[in-house]
Amino acid sequence: MNQKRLMKVLLAPHISEKSSLAADNSYQHVFRVMTDATKAEIKHAVELLFSVKVVTVRTLNIKGKNKRFGARLGGRSNWKKAYVKLVPGDDIDFVGND
Repeated sequence: MNQKRLMKVLLAPHISEKSSLAADNSYQHVFRVMTDATKAEIKHAVELLFSVKVVTVRTLNIKGKNKRFGARLGGRSNWKKAYVKLVPGDDIDFVGND
């Protein structure tokens, strides 16, 4: 796979109460990814960037919400979320605590 493409696949970690529980209980981490990223690309990108072993990847397409700005109608963009399950014992530390 193209290494430059893999470096752009992961956009940001998705931090929420649900994602924190998933990380603590079942070795899963949640990422915001490019909308055209495949599960294989996400797996290789996580393994490349964080030096961990990925077991499974689940993806969800999130539809952007419609919003009003005064009298104008607008909307948020659609985006994609990926749940990445790691091998027990591997961990990704976003905070930097050693």
